Amino acid sequence: MYSYIKGRLVRRTDEYIVVENNGIGYQINCPMGISFELGDLDSDILVYLHQNVKEDDISLFGFSSQEQKDLFLQLITVSSVGPKGAMSICSQIKPDALAMAVMNGDINMLTQVKGLGKKTAERIILELRDKLKKVSATAPKKTAVTVQAPGSGIDQSVIEDAISALIVLGYKDADARNAVNSVYENEIGLQDLIKKALRTLVR
Repeated sequence: MYSYIKGRLVRRTDEYIVVENNGIGYQINCPMGISFELGDLDSDILVYLHQNVKEDDISLFGFSSQEQKDLFLQLITVSSVGPKGAMSICSQIKPDALAMAVMNGDINMLTQVKGLGKKTAERIILELRDKLKKVSATAPKKTAVTVQAPGSGIDQSVIEDAISALIVLGYKDADARNAVNSVYENEIGLQDLIKKALRTLVR
């Protein structure tokens, strides 16, 4: 199983890239929405990888960040979303934005993704929300975080929503709480809190 590859970007198309490493060219499924985040042609890049194995095919899927890869892995657990569909979603929407859309039941936001229909959007929201419910049902009741912060006080609703968003993206309850705890600041917005916590989780 591959985790990532470092090498020279030698080709870029609408659907895939080729990365050369030690004289071998690796063809990696990677739409332009992601590949342009990796770097310029003939530059040295790092690509996070997922190897997808089927009876008649072995394919590599490439990502510009670990957060993006984690989102992909979460999406392919949804019953109506395959690797190519998940890749398309990852290339058009950020992990924090997708988590908020799931939590808010925002079907319209998801259907703005090219190729993503209403039924699939509904399925993504339903199944990822179910995972959040299962975690909430089994997690011990505890204070969300303990934050020493001056000023107007701790916004517990923002903290809990950020934790829930991270759980939607596949992170464990304890890890999500620790990440939020480490980056929380008074008056921080929900989406900024999710972004900062995600960076902590993938270090």
